[in-house]
Amino acid sequence: MTTHNKVQKPIVLTSHTPSQGSKGPAIRWGEDALKDRGPIVGTLTNSSHRNVIGTHSGSYSVYRALAVASGALDPDHRPDLTNTAPTSAIGPFDSWYSADRIVSMDPWGGEIARYFKPYLDQGFNIQPTIAITRAHIAMPEVSEAIKLGQIAADGALVRASGDCLVTKAAIEPVWYLPGVAKRFGISESELRRGLFEHTGGMFPELITRPDLHILLPPIGGQTVYFFGDPSTIPDLSKELTVRVHDECNGSDVFGSDICTCRPYLVHGIEECIKTAQKGGCGVIVYNRKEGRALGEVTKFLVYNARKRQEGGDRADQYFARTECIAGVQDMRFQELMPDVLHWMGARRIDRLVSMSDMKYNAITRSGIEVHERISIPAERIPADAHVEMDAKRAAGYYSDSGAPTKGDLQKTKGRGLEE
Repeated sequence: MTTHNKVQKPIVLTSHTPSQGSKGPAIRWGEDALKDRGPIVGTLTNSSHRNVIGTHSGSYSVYRALAVASGALDPDHRPDLTNTAPTSAIGPFDSWYSADRIVSMDPWGGEIARYFKPYLDQGFNIQPTIAITRAHIAMPEVSEAIKLGQIAADGALVRASGDCLVTKAAIEPVWYLPGVAKRFGISESELRRGLFEHTGGMFPELITRPDLHILLPPIGGQTVYFFGDPSTIPDLSKELTVRVHDECNGSDVFGSDICTCRPYLVHGIEECIKTAQKGGCGVIVYNRKEGRALGEVTKFLVYNARKRQEGGDRADQYFARTECIAGVQDMRFQELMPDVLHWMGARRIDRLVSMSDMKYNAITRSGIEVHERISIPAERIPADAHVEMDAKRAAGYYSDSGAPTKGDLQKTKGRGLEE
């Protein structure tokens, strides 16, 4: 194991106000001029430069702390960002200059060498919160769709093997606390106290530093997959298809058939491919919000409770069992979800691959038009997932015309669609 024989720095309690010599640049969220906005400085190499609460890397920040504590990582390490610039340019758009439309990510966080070079030249350790690259993705369902003639292998976007060429972006959460509070209809002080108290006092600065309005929360971020050219997204003459998908590891990765998550994700990818092949852009937004943001442990406990109750798994008890364990039905809070769509310049979504009224309402209330909503085809719903579908319909998650029913599935039989 690598160790570093350096004199340890004294621990400075975050509940103590920094000295009058603090040199951190001011952040003015939503300023019209970028030079007045200021960069996010969440690094620890020079505490006087910090201008945010928390640190980079979201939920991975604890692993970084462990690496430093164990001696595997030099706490003064600065990343060499040579050749790490985005492979595709996104923005800036008018929404980047708004203090209201984007409050849960830093739209300027992807090209710090371009936007904040004067600060870098002064020695500020600014790190990206967005990275954009190109990649191939391969899903067996897409290969099968090619064999069935449902998707064309064009050699450019989709290869005969089923590989898809995509642009993808990884985004760390950056919360502008006044804007987040406004989205939820509460005061900033109420938000700060709630975050402080119910994380066990993780960030005392939420209470002691009212001058700091940016939080880098230790939570999962999001990954965006672009099928086609991302630069077409603001162009209203080009079609845009979007699926906003919240993480479901059991289904998305391991193929659990108790929900529709992977089938719907695959359906969204196929619709994105078709849009891209017509000259538009298809977008998958993948949010790290496992189990409706309740977490996987809670989700598995709910599975047990649902299956062991008298009468077995039933739609009328689906959310009741969740609330008994978690206290709420859902903690995803879609109020912050549209920010990423504004970051990419979306003004209209031609085809939203979602039946969720909560997602639809959040998107349209943010000022983005939605022309059509695409339901999951009935034949793609696993047999054991109908309990969830019926429960969500009854709870108002879906519009009356949204979710397919078991009756819809029966109608497909005899036409070779039930497989």
